[in-house]
Amino acid sequence: MECSWCQQWSHPKRKGMSIEEKKQCAMIPARYIFTFFASAGLAILYGLKVNLSVAIVAMVNHTGLAETTHDDGSHGQANVTYACPAQGPSNSTNTSEQDGPFLWNEPTQGLILGAYFWGYILTQMLGGWLAEKHSAKWVFWTSVIVNAVLTLITPWAANVHFGLVIAVRFVEGLGAGISLPAMHVLLSKWAPPTEKGRISSFTYAGMSLGTVISLPFSGVLAGKLGWAWVFYIQGIMSLVWCVLWIFLVFDSPLTHKFINPVEKQFLIDSMNLKAVPADGVKKQKVPVPWLDVLKSMPFWAIAVAHTCGNWGWYMFLVELPTYMKQILRFDIAENASLSALPYLAMWVFSIILSSIMDKLRKDGIIDQTAARKICTGISSLLPAICLVAVSFSGCNRPAAVALMTVGVMFVSGMYCGHLTNHVDIAPNYAGTLMALTNTVATVPGFIVPIFVGELTHGNQSHERWQIIFWVTAVIYIVQLVFYTIFASGEEQPWNKKYTKDGDSVEAGEFLGH
Repeated sequence: MECSWCQQWSHPKRKGMSIEEKKQCAMIPARYIFTFFASAGLAILYGLKVNLSVAIVAMVNHTGLAETTHDDGSHGQANVTYACPAQGPSNSTNTSEQDGPFLWNEPTQGLILGAYFWGYILTQMLGGWLAEKHSAKWVFWTSVIVNAVLTLITPWAANVHFGLVIAVRFVEGLGAGISLPAMHVLLSKWAPPTEKGRISSFTYAGMSLGTVISLPFSGVLAGKLGWAWVFYIQGIMSLVWCVLWIFLVFDSPLTHKFINPVEKQFLIDSMNLKAVPADGVKKQKVPVPWLDVLKSMPFWAIAVAHTCGNWGWYMFLVELPTYMKQILRFDIAENASLSALPYLAMWVFSIILSSIMDKLRKDGIIDQTAARKICTGISSLLPAICLVAVSFSGCNRPAAVALMTVGVMFVSGMYCGHLTNHVDIAPNYAGTLMALTNTVATVPGFIVPIFVGELTHGNQSHERWQIIFWVTAVIYIVQLVFYTIFASGEEQPWNKKYTKDGDSVEAGEFLGH
């Protein structure tokens, strides 16, 4: 008997339950407790990932940089000029009040912001291996606590040398890289087939919600208490989660100490959960058909779409606060709040779009291939159009903010587009394929900040940002064209190359983004 928390009062067998069974069903199901803390954990990781994008605006002495470095690299007194006028009655005061202590030029800022992704790219495969071989619960916990502790020491590192900040962010990336593979392993134990979509969606929604919460929260902390408190407060709050995770979350229903028997049996039956054999030997995994994978154009369509899409995603995620500050000249609190608005729209639109696609497929109006191409088209063509429009919006702040919001909103098409396509073409190797494409797709994470930093060094102008937006738009078009031509939503023949009678296999069962 299933004891679903959201259905317990309407359960058809409720009238026939004993008093003890009713008490058990009155408990909050363990899988929902897991889902809440899993979503919160991802929100923390993404919040700690993006908080520096806001804090660095308050950490850098923009006036000092403008006065000491000319566009040609020479040094000396210079007039501070901006592409757009300030919004307040006093232009100079508004700027100086938000200046920080560090003379980090644009290339240095790019190195600092990109260092996270240097580490992130290295631990994708390791995270999946550790989570499958050992404990996914503790792998994910390690990811969060590493980021929490290093966040707390970031102000100290910044006051010592920017090179130490780069090192701290690099190690944070190493820690974060193991998080999503571990989470995918946990979901395979806690999300029953009847609730898999709902639990998975709510869990991964933490990534968007973490951004939505962290950006404005960081802006308020930096504006009211100072930039260092962005790291202190968020780091301490993350440690609270770490303590609760230890006692309230378990690797699977089989090892959970407090789960009620009704729910435990439901999860065991619905997911065919089995304890590890007494000899500790797990089922032998079959080999991945690497040559077939590398020769598969549908796989390359996903890889290209994932990489190009991440270029645009990281452009929005990492560089949007800089554009809002340097060009549109919003103050730190306005900057952070407005930078978060697109991700709220993204979260809402992703739910709406996935529901529409499910409905169209269910009614037979479109097939799987068409659904994936439509969603990926939405996540590439429409953001490209918005970026081109932003490049011509000048100092029209409402138009620029609206276009950025709509552009990021449409990026959410990737969740029901190419990011889900791995499962379609090779469900037996979906985790392995995701690890491969996500490793390559992380490269834009450290290229984008360096690219923007070099291009805008000593020249924060509309013309330079037009180049940035146009390059990103072109990359989005490459994604659209390549994926539209070569993508497929159908299972590929090599998916069952090493299976017997079409049985599923254990192969690289992990996911990352």
